[in-house]
Amino acid sequence: MSETSKKLGVISLGCDKNRVDTENALAYFADAGYTAVADLSEADVILVNTCGFIDPAKQESIDAVLEAAAYKKSGRCRVLAVSGCLAQRYGADLQEGIPEIDVLAGTERYADLPAAVERALAGERVQPLTNDINDRSFTSRRVLTTPAHYAYLRIAEGCSNRCTYCAIPYIRGNYTSRPLEELVAEAKELVDGWGVKELILVAQDVTRYGTDGGRKQLIPLLERLSALDVRWIRLLYLYPEQVDDELIDYIASNDKICKYVDIPLQHINDKILKRMGRRVNGEQIRALVKKLRDKGIFTRSTFIVGFPGEGEEEFEELLAFLKEARFYACGFFAYSKEEGTPAAKLPGQVGARVKAARRKRAYAVQSAVSAEDKEKLIGRTFDTVYEDIDYDRQTFRGRTAFQTPDVDGVTYFTSSVPVDAGGVYRVKITGVCGEDLIGEVVE
Repeated sequence: MSETSKKLGVISLGCDKNRVDTENALAYFADAGYTAVADLSEADVILVNTCGFIDPAKQESIDAVLEAAAYKKSGRCRVLAVSGCLAQRYGADLQEGIPEIDVLAGTERYADLPAAVERALAGERVQPLTNDINDRSFTSRRVLTTPAHYAYLRIAEGCSNRCTYCAIPYIRGNYTSRPLEELVAEAKELVDGWGVKELILVAQDVTRYGTDGGRKQLIPLLERLSALDVRWIRLLYLYPEQVDDELIDYIASNDKICKYVDIPLQHINDKILKRMGRRVNGEQIRALVKKLRDKGIFTRSTFIVGFPGEGEEEFEELLAFLKEARFYACGFFAYSKEEGTPAAKLPGQVGARVKAARRKRAYAVQSAVSAEDKEKLIGRTFDTVYEDIDYDRQTFRGRTAFQTPDVDGVTYFTSSVPVDAGGVYRVKITGVCGEDLIGEVVE
């Protein structure tokens, strides 16, 4: 195989933090002479970057690996590489159960993938590339897989919160902030070099940025990023105990920061919150939600239903809270019993059918709340970034500042004036369609 003929196919799964890992890997492979292809049947090498967070994510990752493995028979694929959280957590099981895998890499070994793949192409059976989960190797080398006008900026790795249900600390290690100057330099390259206009800050817990070094540095980081030629800065995954009055006031007063936050609250019942190892109680959560609403900040959250010990009374309290809090959007997860976590050993485990039913009921309540509140947006005008055309609807498709890519709904709009992809336009909301908004550009 000639140096110029190597083609790489990639399947990237899981969260946006994992997506950044994939973008790092693509840069390393590009440096090694590989060309990325969309059609896996044309790939000489297929990389599956996996997620291993909860059971449905694990199954999706396994299915993707098996799908990729089939191309070793039906396509031109000669090497199958598997990386990411599932490889880190279950490397030995994957190697034994799916013999088609040629290269396994942990969560901190992306830079080593091209060399390992080269050895596999030469016929060597590559052993798993394991790593110490607290041995960090941050990089700003990336090939963007998002549209050119936005990009994710990962500001930290790992998590030290130790919620009783979560396996992330065992997969990704302790919370480690990236150096501030390094982040500013990467952001500047994204903005000046790639033309990015929306920076989406991500970490397992954005609000703890800098605290592993002894002091909070999120606001100083935001100050530096705001000085760049960027239109929006979006904050995802803020833990409630760290969202104080100073941060709320800063978000409200900085015109470049989206008036939208994603705060995973997980529950409202005090007993369940304590069992989860969360550091806030129901009263504190209610006070926080009110402060955000009073400042005009849209809030999205996630909740776990069917956690051990959750009875009908605790669940009904959660449903009542959803009606009270009136979040812009919510995600609901049925509790997943993760091996090695403290919650897996708790008494009062809830059956799968009950969990599924509660998840369905929670979504129904939130959908009704969201529908009512979205109707109140009709007649209001919002800055909206134009992203694509929906040919079936014969309209443009975009996002407001309170619509996160691939998570929330979108805004469909018409315009009597020319619009350019990546541009921001004033759109008056004229209707609602499920999770989506309908509008028209106003001059």
